[in-house]
Amino acid sequence: MSVRVVVADDQDLVRAGLVMILRAQPDIDVVGEAADGLEAVEATTRLRPDVLLVDIRMPGLDGIEVTRRVAGPGVAHPPAVVVITTFDLDEYVLGALRAGARGFLLKDAGPELLVQAIHAAADGDALIAPNVTRRLLAAFADRAPTGPSQPVDPLTEREEEVLALVARGRTNVEIAAELFIGLSTVKSHIASLMAKLGARNRVEIALWAYQTRRV
Repeated sequence: MSVRVVVADDQDLVRAGLVMILRAQPDIDVVGEAADGLEAVEATTRLRPDVLLVDIRMPGLDGIEVTRRVAGPGVAHPPAVVVITTFDLDEYVLGALRAGARGFLLKDAGPELLVQAIHAAADGDALIAPNVTRRLLAAFADRAPTGPSQPVDPLTEREEEVLALVARGRTNVEIAAELFIGLSTVKSHIASLMAKLGARNRVEIALWAYQTRRV
């Protein structure tokens, strides 16, 4: 089954390039485009894609507000949101992640990583691109105004191992292979981590790992 995607970017050439790359894939179906934030929300609400690929800086509504409206707390059946940014705008990315985005790409990521990110998002594995995970999450952790809260129930040794791998951008399949455990077991550990840490997604798990110097 194809992954249904809406692409939102206010720069026509950038949006056309993203659409061209994605439409060249046999298992990705670009079902809509948007040139501003309001269009992105409307298209996502109307078309109900699996993934929304959205620029962080958009006229009308920025990527943070778009993410909050389509995938924030209380939104039923939200799509997976992947935001597109540049490293020098990373403070905006943190806001988008907190609003409900599952991950992000740099605009120079390249076609291969773009396609991987779309599939990862659709599978629930979306995370910050591995090549920037360490420096970017570390920067976010350093900027946090207060220290992270500690879980009431301590993490198990296996949960600590899974936590570290999630923070390094590993997918569920990669974690299973590295730890020699089943995929369903990985998913159970991640669900337990989310419950213990009060995290809504893998990105918040990773951010907590960096804030507590686990990685």
